[in-house]
Amino acid sequence: MPEDNTIRPEQMTTDEQLLQHKELARPQQPDSTIQTQAAVQTAEGIACPFCGTVNEPGAVFCLSCGKPLRMGACPNCGSEMEPDADFCEVCHHYIKTDVCSFCGAPLNGSEAYCSECGSPRGGIVCPTCHSLNDFAFCKQCGRPLTDEARQLAAEMSQRPEFQELVNLAREYEQLQLQVPFMSERDVVRDQMNQKLRERVLSLLAKDRGEAAETVKPVVSKRLSKEELGRQKNERLELLTRLLDSMALPPMPSPVKARNYAMAQKPLGIRLAWVCNYKHAIHSSPCGCAKPHMGGKWIVLGKNSKQEIKDDKS
Repeated sequence: MPEDNTIRPEQMTTDEQLLQHKELARPQQPDSTIQTQAAVQTAEGIACPFCGTVNEPGAVFCLSCGKPLRMGACPNCGSEMEPDADFCEVCHHYIKTDVCSFCGAPLNGSEAYCSECGSPRGGIVCPTCHSLNDFAFCKQCGRPLTDEARQLAAEMSQRPEFQELVNLAREYEQLQLQVPFMSERDVVRDQMNQKLRERVLSLLAKDRGEAAETVKPVVSKRLSKEELGRQKNERLELLTRLLDSMALPPMPSPVKARNYAMAQKPLGIRLAWVCNYKHAIHSSPCGCAKPHMGGKWIVLGKNSKQEIKDDKS
């Protein structure tokens, strides 16, 4: 019969029982956490938690994949953030105390107004939609709120590609508002309305003693459902191509990148911002933690608001 080596509590001394109790009460770390810590704390340097590459001890970003080796935390809500992010996408707050959110100038952390652009650190209320903004362009209506933003918007409006973008956006919105002919009956009714209009205007002209020829016929701008759809798709394709060509490349300053992208946005059309940081859809670059990584505007279709990442104010 094999020997029973099981240690029973009644056979242990008081000190042994106390030691076992402390050992069992100690919180156990998952194997993955232990392995990660062991990997990071290598004698050779810092191991990237994403790809495993060992980097120099003082490195902030991985030499291979470019991702951060250490994560920070939002001072407002405590959410995990990358070290070069200046905006928390969880609580929607600008977190940098040493950089002006309106112009990107350095701050000492105590002044109430930026010495470079004069903007208040508490934010600017948009005079159009009355929303409070941390950035130089209104996150709701896109209006420039600082002198630098107004100058940037004026410079952008003179560029040929921006003027083409505005014209295309206007044409697309007009097509969006049109009601197409749904049947042959609609075409006949529209023709009858045109004849009635010409008849009424002719009688009014005759009452005034004017020649009936002064009444000019109006050509109907209504289109068939198929033709309207074709024209809208054509404008949408041109808009998409132009917005792609105007995509924002990576820039050193998140603030400057945010302002430049907002100056590119034409008014009167529903657009969203796709960032290169997480490839998420934002209502604008004002809701992105790292707009300096680049991104582009896209045309936002109907009933697609639920796709936007940062609908909160």
